[in-house]
Amino acid sequence: MHVLVTGGTGHIGSYVIPELIAAGHEVTGLARSDESAAAVSALGAKVRRGDVSELDGLKAAAAESDGVIHLAHRQDLLLSGGIDAVAAAEVQIMLAYGEALAGTGKPLVAAGSMGSPGWENLGRPATEEDPALPGGDKYKGTLRVRNVVEIAVVGLADRGVRSSIVRIPPIAHSDTDKAGFLPLLIGLAKEKGAIGYPGDGANLWPAVHCRDLASLFRLALEKGPAGKSWHGIEGEGIRFREIAEAIGSRLGLPAVSIPADVLMLPGYFGFLANLVTLDLPASNLITRQTLGWRPAQPSLLTDLHNGHYFPAG
Repeated sequence: MHVLVTGGTGHIGSYVIPELIAAGHEVTGLARSDESAAAVSALGAKVRRGDVSELDGLKAAAAESDGVIHLAHRQDLLLSGGIDAVAAAEVQIMLAYGEALAGTGKPLVAAGSMGSPGWENLGRPATEEDPALPGGDKYKGTLRVRNVVEIAVVGLADRGVRSSIVRIPPIAHSDTDKAGFLPLLIGLAKEKGAIGYPGDGANLWPAVHCRDLASLFRLALEKGPAGKSWHGIEGEGIRFREIAEAIGSRLGLPAVSIPADVLMLPGYFGFLANLVTLDLPASNLITRQTLGWRPAQPSLLTDLHNGHYFPAG
């Protein structure tokens, strides 16, 4: 299969491209700069110069492929237009894919989010059949945008596109993770001299290793039914306090509770305060049963104890 990949040089994309190539697929990566083009080539893929903001070029690239994995994200619009501008642009990208792939039955697999608003009221772990819901004030940034994108992608199934979503957890970890949530928490702990967790820290955060996530994107591309969502998580979730304690243990710093009544005040968590309180228990049972996906890489806590997030010096 000839697969178009956007966002192929990002943290997740840099694992998706080699996964596809190893499985025998021909991969073309969209690249908007010389630096990105070199990175795509180094991963073993062909390069197509372009940008997801250039919709006509994107439609042409999608139409020439046998399938698309979309990992790119229009974060460049945050400063000029805010989160609403990002959401609007992302939806237009999905509609462009719909025009290019309508009636073909070709696969489109896009990145979604485990942070779908409303899940905290379910009273049970979220499943792949629970729909994404529009975001409220509590759910800002990428979480909200990914929900809007998810709704648009799933809707393309009605237009003859084998579209599906891979819901990505807040933490996608690996030994090349330099800018994800874990490095943010570790940097914050070093700055504050302690690692905080909200309240009793019992809220659950799902996680996944990037290599396992890459295999899920491949399986969804190869055999995922249309209009479905998949859960790229290694388990139901990990208590935030356990994550904090693992970080504290490696840094030699105490893990401390941040009481709920001071959590939102200027202080320890800063702009992360809205996120660290999320409780996102979820199941991956349907994903495992339907696609045959089995997480095989080290778990989050194992990865933290392996030490690569804490280089010497």
